[in-house]
Amino acid sequence: VDAIVIRHPQEGAPRLASEFSGHTPIINAGDGANQHPTQTLLDLFTIQETQQRLDSLNIAMVGDLKYGRTVHSLSQALAKFNGNHFYFIAPEALAMPNHILHMLNEKGATYSLHTNIEEVLPELDILYMTRVQKERLDPSEYANVKAQFVLRATDLTGAKENLKILHPLPRIDEITVDVDKTPYAYYFQQAENGIYARQALLSLVLSE
Repeated sequence: VDAIVIRHPQEGAPRLASEFSGHTPIINAGDGANQHPTQTLLDLFTIQETQQRLDSLNIAMVGDLKYGRTVHSLSQALAKFNGNHFYFIAPEALAMPNHILHMLNEKGATYSLHTNIEEVLPELDILYMTRVQKERLDPSEYANVKAQFVLRATDLTGAKENLKILHPLPRIDEITVDVDKTPYAYYFQQAENGIYARQALLSLVLSE
């Protein structure tokens, strides 16, 4: 075996596997609600591709920030770059975990907490949408929460010209299909970038 790629529902599973893998490299492809570092690689590539920088950006993360491992990894990575401000937009029950906020504080990153997209949208360079995970909520709460965080093309009036909308996919109905035809939509190109980023990671790991 040259490499082991692990996606696992248990948080910390890739780290545990690394304790028994000897010299075989372990790639974390998502562990529970913890982290998703390979997604972050392609997200950083996509942001650099669309904004020509990774610093001094206004970045909104929307939806399930409590259990969404993609936003945990991405916020920590972007906090390493100067001048980035995060807008965390979520219902209280699905807010960004305190340990992530504590990490951002330690790194000197700035952030603000919100419950709707409209109040911050004109400021944004990156709008990172995520799905509300149905399996995490009871049916009545899910129906109420998901309706609060739906992005429509009409919501984009007044958006900055350079705004790009990203999504780790799959999407459910948090982005309506009319957004797909706007110049802001970039989630399909983002998904394609995942092929190249993961190919590069495997090439790097297997060449060592």
